This record gives sequence, structure tokens and C-alpha cells, in this order.
Amino acid sequence: MRMVRGALTAVACLALVTSGAARGSDAPAPSPEKLERITAFFNDEVTSGRIPGAAILIQQHGKPVYLKTFGYRDVTTKSPMRPDTMFALHSMTKPITSVAFMMLVEEGKVALDEPVAKYIPEWKNLGVFVAGTAPAFLTRAPTRPMQIVDLLRHTSGLTYGFQQRSNVDAAYREKKIGEVIKAGTLDSMIEDLAKIPLEFSPGEAWNYSVSTDVLGYLVGKIAGMPFEQFLKERIFKPLGMNDTDFFVPADKVHRFAACYSADPQGGFNPLAAERKGTLTLQDDPTTSSFLSPPSLVSGGGGLCSTAADYLTFCRALLNGGELGGVRLLGPKTLKLMASNHLPGGVDLPAMSRSMFAEAAYNGIGFGLGFAVTMHPAQTLIAGSPGEFNWGGAATTSFFIDPAEELITIFMTQVLPSSAYPLRRELRTMVYAAITESNL
Repeated sequence: MRMVRGALTAVACLALVTSGAARGSDAPAPSPEKLERITAFFNDEVTSGRIPGAAILIQQHGKPVYLKTFGYRDVTTKSPMRPDTMFALHSMTKPITSVAFMMLVEEGKVALDEPVAKYIPEWKNLGVFVAGTAPAFLTRAPTRPMQIVDLLRHTSGLTYGFQQRSNVDAAYREKKIGEVIKAGTLDSMIEDLAKIPLEFSPGEAWNYSVSTDVLGYLVGKIAGMPFEQFLKERIFKPLGMNDTDFFVPADKVHRFAACYSADPQGGFNPLAAERKGTLTLQDDPTTSSFLSPPSLVSGGGGLCSTAADYLTFCRALLNGGELGGVRLLGPKTLKLMASNHLPGGVDLPAMSRSMFAEAAYNGIGFGLGFAVTMHPAQTLIAGSPGEFNWGGAATTSFFIDPAEELITIFMTQVLPSSAYPLRRELRTMVYAAITESNL
């Protein structure tokens, strides 16, 4: 596949990085020579056909240090990847939903230790799976009720159907709960989940799940307005994230990236072992379900955005919850979110039952909406304690390192994110380029 690459123009750079740099022009910059390893690596990924294209933004000390696009947004039409390309974020929606929910916590409208059944009464008698198949499940009572904090840290007992690990997630697949292509409504999802048992008692394990979709439902219920309206009025408009929404409007379709599958069958299977190194079109940008407002507004995976818009969101997080005079959260709340909340302070391997997640496990904890690096040595990847991150099913990802005042945004569209270790390699090369560390 012929590769097309373009660096962002100076004008684009100015549009991506607004005022409010954390440090002055004397702040140490990463090595340009080592940053070019990133360019060479992703040129190879495009020419090999493993990815169609990509956009990568790296900012340190409030300044752009690496801003490049690679390849195509649509291989069929040979449309080049550009700085304003729009991507389906999938699970990179989760941190935004989690921040929205914590805004309500700050307002005193909900508390982390409250039972979820206070807001979803039909879940009051949810049992824990013992045996059986839908609809004839045998259950037992949980050891404690599900709390709000369980939704934020994925210790709720909920799951994803694609885990393909139990009769519970089989019931999710039958009801199409948490699918890449959304079905139903938030209300119908809540009703369906009331009829399916939990995989474990809340707080006993960590399992990647539809918990954040439930948070989106709760944001709408507690705020007294549609979830998507809350995000638009309280986050997107104030921050100027004008290209972020649950669908791509007609006047922006020409910027929307095609999504591809690395699986031979052309779908989303994070557990597939066979990767051919070729891509199959999974979602055509001219016929995509993302071209119209969805019936199910998914706080777990429904947003579309640009690299520049997501950088804006990340800049607010790195800056203690505020950007350009717009404050989403207080710095203490954000610090709480970016701390490990797994019971006993353990890392994910000690608690995880998940067959798949958008994070490495060893040395990694989980906060209120983010994976959190606890012990970099255990990850076997360079990094900092306190770095937090997440990714999406189509291989989008971000990480924020407060110690190094560093943000990295990676955008492409290849399902599943487990197809190739692109996030690992990018992280390694980014940290290798840092010439002066704050640790």
C-alpha cells in the first residue's frame, strides 16, 4: 500500500495548542532525533498495511513537540490522513464520561459510596451468577450492594459480551449489550441488565465492563437532562471541543476516518489469535452508523472526535481540571480519580477476571475512569508512577504523565486494539526521547 504522510502545518499547530503553556520556552524539549524514530516506525506500519493511517500528538511542558499525520483516513479513496480527521473513540469515551460524573459528585448530587440501587431501583435485587443459562439463571445474594465507586473502577460485577468467558457474558451478547455497533436505548439497557446476574459480588474482582455506560445513564438521570446534552453544555462547548459528539454531522463526513479490522473475518474479536497483517473494511465512513444520532448514547464507547479535541480534554486534566479559565473539576478531585482504587491497593493482575482490557496489567492499578501506573518496573515499559491512560477498541489511545508534564495522543482506526502492540511501542519511543526527567 502506497503511503501518504503529512506533517501538521504551522497554522494547524497553533490551532491545536492554545494559550496556557505550563512552562516557558526554556523548558527542556525531547530529542528531535529520537522523536524521528516514531516517524520511521509508523511509516513502516502504514507501508506494511498493518494500519491505514494515524495521527500522533505529543505535548510536553505545555508545548507541542511532535505533531504528525500518516497514511490514509480512507484507503479505498486514498484520502490522506489530516490534522482535522475525525475518529470513533470507542472506549476513549470512558474518561470523558467519568469526568462528567465526578462533576456531579463535586456538586454534592451523588456520592461514591452510595448504592447504585438508590438511582436504579430495579437493580435492588441483582444476584450473583451461580449456574444456568439465560433466562433460567441460578443466583445468590451479593456480599454487599454495588456502589457508585464500583462503576467507576470496574468492580461492579458487570461485564462485556465479547469477553466470551461465561454464561453471563453470553447473555450480554444475546441482548447486544455493549456491542461496538450500539443497539437499543440507555433505558432498555438498564432494563436488560436487571434480568442478568452479576459475574461476582461488587468489589471482589475487576472486570472490564459496561459500567461506564451505566454511569452515562446516571449522569442524565441525576443532572435532569439528556446525557449528551450535559456533555455538550458542561464540557465540549466550554472547552471549545467543537468536533466531539456522538455522531458525525453531514458537513463533517468528509473528515471521518474509515475503520478497519485486523481479523480475517473482518469483525471485532479481541481474543482472535490469527492476524494476517492485512486490513478489512469494518465501517465505511459514507454509510457508518456514526452518521446519525444514536438511539443508545454510550458513555462507554459512543463518541467521535479529533486528535486536537482530545488533546484539549487531556490538557484540562493535566492542568488540574482547568483550561483557559474553564474548570471542569478541582485538582483534588482529579488527583482522586488518577489514584489507584483497587481494594487493598493491589494491581490489576491481583483482581482481574477480564480476558481483555484497554491496558497492560502488571504494575497497573485502576482509578476512577483511568488505568494508573503504580510500579513502572513491573510494566517493563518506561514511565512514571502516577501516569494515567486509556484507549479505545479501534486502537486509539492517550496517556498523561503529570511528573513529566507530558501528553500523548494516538489516533488510528484498526479493530481490535489488541491486534498489534502499537501503544507499547509508541510509549517506549516517547519516553526514550525525553532528555531531562523530573523524576
